[in-house]
Amino acid sequence: MTDQETYRIMGIDPGTNYMGYGMLEVAGRRVRSVVLGDIDLHKLTDPYAKLRYIFERVGALIDEYHPREVALESPFFGENVQSMLKLGRAQGVAMAAALSRGLQVFEYAPTRIKQNITGRGSAAKEQVAAIVSRTLGVDRPLRRLDATDGMAVALCHYYTTSSPLQAALGPERVKGLGGGKKAASRKGSQSWEHFLREHPDREIK
Repeated sequence: MTDQETYRIMGIDPGTNYMGYGMLEVAGRRVRSVVLGDIDLHKLTDPYAKLRYIFERVGALIDEYHPREVALESPFFGENVQSMLKLGRAQGVAMAAALSRGLQVFEYAPTRIKQNITGRGSAAKEQVAAIVSRTLGVDRPLRRLDATDGMAVALCHYYTTSSPLQAALGPERVKGLGGGKKAASRKGSQSWEHFLREHPDREIK
């Protein structure tokens, strides 16, 4: 990579009511926010209509902003199987939109994203939003924090791939083809249930 190389990373925070996204532009050692927002799905009651809309909107954003890579937050593992399945489908459709356009896809665990952004794997959404906004100079109020969550995924990927130590650790999964260690445990189940309580918009009604 040269100091003058410019490219874009799309970060996605999967959801089935709101899917956050951010487009990060990297120019040498400088980064800036190109666009961030969320895909509003909560009015669509047919789950398959939601999946189609996710595919179309993610594809349209890719076609408009031309990212080189797409990074997504990976789903939790827990006992709420139906919610996990629906969230996983949403993530998979977003992946498919990127892969259909020949882009590289990367996944990161939620705790790793928070750790990379705030230094704490248990940080709240508001802390993530505050640091993302300060880092990128985002001063306009956002309707929801899903947008800054999406940008946080893009920033996490940038930090991971631009740091030799982080790059050696790598993402949990590369190109959506497996790898990494993610066992479903009682602790993981509790984390998932706690996550749903804190973020009811992620629960599938």
